[in-house]
Amino acid sequence: MLWAVALFAVAPFAAGCGAPEDATDAPPPTPAQTEAAQTEAETAAAAHHEYLAANYEKSEYMVAMRDGIQLYTLVYEPLDRSREYPILLFRTPYSIGPYEPGEYRNPLGPSREFDLSGYIFAFQDVRGQFRSEGEFEVIRAPAPEPRGPTDTDEITDNRDTIEWLLANVENHNGRVGQWGISYPGWQTVMGMVDAHPALVASSPQASPSDMFIGDDWHHNGAFRIMYAFSWLSGNARRRDGPTDTRGARFDYGTTSGYDFFLNAGSAATVDELYFHGDVPAWRDFIEHPNYDEFWQRQNALRYLDDVRPATLNVAGWFDTEDFYGPMSIYRTVEAENPGLENTLVVGPWLHGGWARMDGDFLGCIAFDTKTSHHFQREFQFPFFEYHLKDEGTWDATEAHVFLTGMNEWRAYDSWPPADVTPVSLYLGPNGTLAFEPPTRTADSGAEAAVDLHADSYLSDPSHPVPFSAEERTTLGHLWKVEDQRFASERPDVLVYQSEPLEEDLTIAGPIGAEIFVSTTGTDSDWIVKLIDVYPDDAPPSGNCDVPMGGYQMHLAGEIMRGRFRNDFENPEPMVPGEVTRIGIDLRDRFHTFKAGHRLMVHVQSSWFPAYDRNPQTFVDTYTAAPGDYRAATQTVYRSADYPSRVILGVLPESP
Repeated sequence: MLWAVALFAVAPFAAGCGAPEDATDAPPPTPAQTEAAQTEAETAAAAHHEYLAANYEKSEYMVAMRDGIQLYTLVYEPLDRSREYPILLFRTPYSIGPYEPGEYRNPLGPSREFDLSGYIFAFQDVRGQFRSEGEFEVIRAPAPEPRGPTDTDEITDNRDTIEWLLANVENHNGRVGQWGISYPGWQTVMGMVDAHPALVASSPQASPSDMFIGDDWHHNGAFRIMYAFSWLSGNARRRDGPTDTRGARFDYGTTSGYDFFLNAGSAATVDELYFHGDVPAWRDFIEHPNYDEFWQRQNALRYLDDVRPATLNVAGWFDTEDFYGPMSIYRTVEAENPGLENTLVVGPWLHGGWARMDGDFLGCIAFDTKTSHHFQREFQFPFFEYHLKDEGTWDATEAHVFLTGMNEWRAYDSWPPADVTPVSLYLGPNGTLAFEPPTRTADSGAEAAVDLHADSYLSDPSHPVPFSAEERTTLGHLWKVEDQRFASERPDVLVYQSEPLEEDLTIAGPIGAEIFVSTTGTDSDWIVKLIDVYPDDAPPSGNCDVPMGGYQMHLAGEIMRGRFRNDFENPEPMVPGEVTRIGIDLRDRFHTFKAGHRLMVHVQSSWFPAYDRNPQTFVDTYTAAPGDYRAATQTVYRSADYPSRVILGVLPESP
């Protein structure tokens, strides 16, 4: 009977450089999540725990690294010794507990299929965290080459751990696989660099790659102050020595993160008020405001030119923390390692949602099927079974991607699909959005040297645009699909909307924005969002009580800090009144705008407190004083000479 327990109960989620908030910040219960379903899940979990206790032996070890530091490691081995098993490794800064002898992680593998199939599971607290010795450094950069015999980093720790496991754990088949979500996903990427020869299959999932360009701490140089604060306050304070417990969750003293961070001010003031120098990584932000060698050495993409394990990259379309990471890792591995099996899977998930949610909806948006179950059953489990055991079948098609809007999985030999055509969507007069570029008209003056049709708004750092209508102290996840009507109503958000589509329009791959702007300040943030507007007669959602008629689904959005528009290493002030081109990568999406829906674009200059406020003066944003924050008039041009637009990749099945 134990073999009949449900296969798809969620794995213990290893949150981000995904914050500990993420482990509890799932969407609120809905009517579909009944008490009976909860009881069934608890019963299945209890039954599976009994199975693990009856079929696996748990052992603990202190594994010495090449510099003598010992890392705490738990190993779960099948009691059935009639065959050999591969080793599946998981390294994390978030604790590998439960530590008690009679308690078991449940499940042991990424999903229960692994436990039932039989693996040797190895878990390790990384250097400086929980029961391991040493000092923890957030996203520790690889040691400079050539390494000395005792030089260490996560690459060497990963390799030394595998070497120890092969030499000291019996009954293995000589093959090792590794997986992890978010920070453990980054550990997996580090394991792929100078990989141990026994490591034959790696699955980095939602891993960051570059913390200044597009992942947890910054996007295009704009500091993600709300998220960084919550993560570092719980995970990166100095410690006195090994411990079994995580730091206490920070008490904000309010339910409004908007008010908390508005009152706190700059990052330096936050440190003075709350961290008092006790969080070294926060000081790193302040001391390295530009894309210098500190950030560049952390960039995982620099080290992916000799990857040998077969790779399964996993990402979520609506991941608020690490979407740039897995997509850039996939693309870099593909470009730098010709012939390597390098598969991409992207589903309609929040950060790590494929491991802890059914994946049939996110917020108000329904996806019709349990996409997480499909991922676990059709991709993740077969990948490891095939490469570590030579069992089952594995579809190594390069890209398995979920098409939102149509709600179906599709497979492609490349990503984006080869037949995608770039199509531009232009900002127009009176808040319009059109597929035709602007032309000179009589009112623009046929004899004028330059057509300057434009729209303006006042951006005031003392009243920044909120990133969400929800009052909360942590970043959360649902704002990535949240109804944007709250933002459309603000005078400091420019809104452009198309006519209702006559036919379905499917976009695939990167979304780009090219906007021509000017400011009365000397710096500014520029945010562009792409939105799917539902028809007025759209039926209600079974997942939330928000009216879906006219719902403005946030589909994609990104920020560019103006000072970095030309160079992330060498920021430049903006020249007041000068028309300036701003290019923004809104990242990849795979989505169908259904017939009857409209496309909408927002342009704004704050997204708070998801991102810190730009003072709109060319000063160090991390140490800005109250007097540095000044209102500025922002102008967005939409003329024949300055055609601001969003560039979409459109599949040929769309008009």
